[in-house]
Amino acid sequence: MGKSKQLLLVLSMCLATLTMAQLSTPPGGGNQKSVVKQFIGRLASVEIVYNSPDVTGPNGQSRKGQIWGQLVPYGFAPLGFGLSTADNPSPWRAGANENTTIEFSHDVLIEGKELKAGKYGFHVAPAENGPWTIIFSKDNNHWGSFFYDPANDALRADVEAKDVEFREWLTFEFIDRQATSATAALVWENKMVPFKIEVKDINDITLAAVTAELNNSPGFTGTNYQAAANYASGVGAHDQALKWADAAIAGNFFSQKTFGTMQTKAGVLRNAGKMDEAIAVMDEAIKLPGANAGAIHGYGRQLIAADQKDKALEVFQYNAKTNKGQWPTNYGLARGYSALGNYKQALKYLQLAKENMPANAAAINGPVIEQNLEKLKNGEDIN
Repeated sequence: MGKSKQLLLVLSMCLATLTMAQLSTPPGGGNQKSVVKQFIGRLASVEIVYNSPDVTGPNGQSRKGQIWGQLVPYGFAPLGFGLSTADNPSPWRAGANENTTIEFSHDVLIEGKELKAGKYGFHVAPAENGPWTIIFSKDNNHWGSFFYDPANDALRADVEAKDVEFREWLTFEFIDRQATSATAALVWENKMVPFKIEVKDINDITLAAVTAELNNSPGFTGTNYQAAANYASGVGAHDQALKWADAAIAGNFFSQKTFGTMQTKAGVLRNAGKMDEAIAVMDEAIKLPGANAGAIHGYGRQLIAADQKDKALEVFQYNAKTNKGQWPTNYGLARGYSALGNYKQALKYLQLAKENMPANAAAINGPVIEQNLEKLKNGEDIN
């Protein structure tokens, strides 16, 4: 091949490449590209990327009433291009231009069915009557539904479409958000197609992330171990919670035994149903740094709420002896005696609390104390 022919071949290849490259011009037909992303919990996420057509077509004429069953066929339809034939009809691309995609950061349940983490092409088969079929395809980079192959389906689910107020632009949104799930919905013209997305084992995901973080620089603070222990305890991971609570107390360069760290451990034990052990920890905690009159008073109130009334009075009495005359020790004694039905003693200490109440506490506690005085006079518990 001569040099001139070689040069022409190279130029033609470059021109072909330039022709296929996509310019930064607006999308055809006014179908704007859109992205919506929703987190479930703090770590798991769902991202939907789609092109959004409007009911008013490119010629400026409304197609209202002509979307479902006409512009978007019901069921599966042969599109006459690619793999879409009468023998292999296609669902709708759930948007315009490229196929809509949906990406999950973690394994999920779609309408109760398991789907692995990953990015999927999203398709819909509308129905004139009955449920609509939503499809998650392993193919996620095709144009429209022209190359849809049912062999690549990762999951199908039937959902009920709902009638809604008119919506000009096709939109994906999240209409319900819970701690472990979110409901996504395709909305266009007069229809909404919702589907529930639930994250599997969201607590395990969070615990794994927290464990990894504590093995790095975030783990160099006792407060982070306390926060981790409180979270683990709240989701029932009691053994792990106790390990993290102990780490906050350990006494190394970032942790130490204080009222706060011991209170965290006591809370973990209490949530695990180990009340006696929790009380033993707090018996030590109220003698440690940070155990001021207000903190001990708060602990006493927790004991009343846990129906540990005798122990609560004991704690209030310790507080009054250790922090004599300080607010709110007398108020604590009033609550302790009231919890045990000794309203005469409770009234005595509540009067003292009123007389010795500091100005900065009066605005909040003054009206409440007046109400509680009346309760005690009428033989009613103030707790």
